[in-house]
Amino acid sequence: MTWKTESQRKQYGRALVELGKERSDIVVLDADLSSSTRTSDFAATFPERFFNVGIAEQNMMDTAAGLAASGKTVFASTFAVFGTGRCYDQIRQSIAYPQLNIKIVASHAGITVGGDGASHQIIEDIALMRVLPNMTVIVPVDSVETYKVIKAIAKTKGPVYVRMGRADVPTLTDENATFEMKNASVMRDGEDVTLIGCGIMVSRCLEAAEELAKHGVDARVINLHTIKPLDEKTIVKAARETGGVVTAEEHSVIMGMGSAVALCLVENFHVPMKRVGIPDTFGESGSCNELMEKYGLTVEHIVEAAHDVLKRKK
Repeated sequence: MTWKTESQRKQYGRALVELGKERSDIVVLDADLSSSTRTSDFAATFPERFFNVGIAEQNMMDTAAGLAASGKTVFASTFAVFGTGRCYDQIRQSIAYPQLNIKIVASHAGITVGGDGASHQIIEDIALMRVLPNMTVIVPVDSVETYKVIKAIAKTKGPVYVRMGRADVPTLTDENATFEMKNASVMRDGEDVTLIGCGIMVSRCLEAAEELAKHGVDARVINLHTIKPLDEKTIVKAARETGGVVTAEEHSVIMGMGSAVALCLVENFHVPMKRVGIPDTFGESGSCNELMEKYGLTVEHIVEAAHDVLKRKK
């Protein structure tokens, strides 16, 4: 399958500029990475509402809290490894606990960062953010959805974490389609097994569904863009109708999207399930494709997992 690819960060920058023109309460903070996160687009247009705090992510989150407490809608950006792990205490105490209107939009998440290696490849950020009370967690599937997510969260009160990657990603969604934050998107219908993906892995789920179809397996594919709050209704419906579930994510299998789906099914409707994701290990330096292959984030691994689930169904 061939899709156009585009940077999610590009559409993030575009959405910020549009929001800045529409609303005077929008302010943007960055930790000296604005050219990479594309908050530089906002800075060029609204320099009086842009604050580069330097390489001081903990300070950035507390500054964001002060601005939000003063009535501003704050977008704070940096690389995901710095924007979640380095300043977790500040996010917990100063943002999530008081439920402030701060949108943490982080780029360069996951192992697709590539050559920067394990120190920059955050594969625990979904786990860290989804366990926080009051925090919404979103993983847009492509650049089109990223643009819609940014526009949507600007209208939503409270803290939000948005996860973006470094690499260009396939464009899977339609510009004219409506984005509904709390509702997962069914990208392909099917009756035999459900493939649930988030972020870059949704395209691989769609490719896996094509491969499975060659062997007479009808796979449903769901884009679970919002990890918290979780669309349990769509997940349970798919489990009931297909009888088996495979999840796929560019994140640790421990406490990521797959774990959220597993907990939902344990409490609501038991079916055979398999999680495709990064095992309990750190990443390493390498190209995006090499790392995706090494850590099992491929179409072949999703197909293999689906066949395992189908066997257990019987």
